[in-house]
Amino acid sequence: MAEMTLEGLRVCREVALLGSFTAAAHSLGYSQPAISRQVAAMEAAVGYSLFDREPRGVSVTPAGALVAEHAARVLNGVTALSRDLDGLGDRLAGRVAVGAFPAAMAALIPHAVAHLAVAHPGLAVTLAEESTPALLRDLRGGRVQVAVVGVGTGLPNYDFEGLRQHPIPAGDLCVAVPADHRLAGRRAVPVRELVEEPWIAGAGSAGDPQFAAWPTLTDPLIRHRVRSWPARLGLVATGLGICLLPELAVASVPHGVATVAVDDPAWPGRRTVALTAPDPGLAVLAVVAAVRAGAEDLRPGAT
Repeated sequence: MAEMTLEGLRVCREVALLGSFTAAAHSLGYSQPAISRQVAAMEAAVGYSLFDREPRGVSVTPAGALVAEHAARVLNGVTALSRDLDGLGDRLAGRVAVGAFPAAMAALIPHAVAHLAVAHPGLAVTLAEESTPALLRDLRGGRVQVAVVGVGTGLPNYDFEGLRQHPIPAGDLCVAVPADHRLAGRRAVPVRELVEEPWIAGAGSAGDPQFAAWPTLTDPLIRHRVRSWPARLGLVATGLGICLLPELAVASVPHGVATVAVDDPAWPGRRTVALTAPDPGLAVLAVVAAVRAGAEDLRPGAT
């Protein structure tokens, strides 16, 4: 048991939640071999197989379910301990400007600000909701000190030269459907089941993530295009279509909307990163830590 590690617990919990080594690697910012090594080390430590390897992902064994359950409590306890210890001698004060793309502002950033209010009450935060190109301009111009953006397949090749990237474990993409839809209530659906669905697409500014249909679908049916997330989700709630949604915004969906993951081996995934100056100060690093904590709050099974 002495060989169990916090990182091994974190990895096993993520694999159990997502049902895939590949998905856990995307979420945590690791390579798949690194995930496999962590799982193998944990299995050696506990003396049981934690996951049954299957052609399309993994299933959790009884021992794996126990490890995942206890991992959630242990990791939450470590986070709480770190926060309480920081509070003993917290000297952080001042103001940090944080910018994020709209979907991140729906739930991720509010959770981050709530963490900061407890951990660093002397630190004031101002918020800016903008497109990624605008956030990059503001970060380089000193108008914001932390910029939360999405990166990955289907997004522009943003120029991050001279900036420091901090991975945020905020998940990938999912699909929002009406609460009475045939797909509602399922944990994940094969991408083929989305082929005939009508979509509510975004109408963002140039350089924004264009949340239209599931990215690997060809010639999808776009029924409506609207700019704001409330409008998109409102149309979904009334049964007029389904829409793409970052997992980090799942907590913001209104009544009448359900979310499901998509099983698509052809989709490489997207990630969320917090960008800062190359040598951020302690206050900025505290904000980045709070964004990570906020992302943990929003993970499935978080308490």
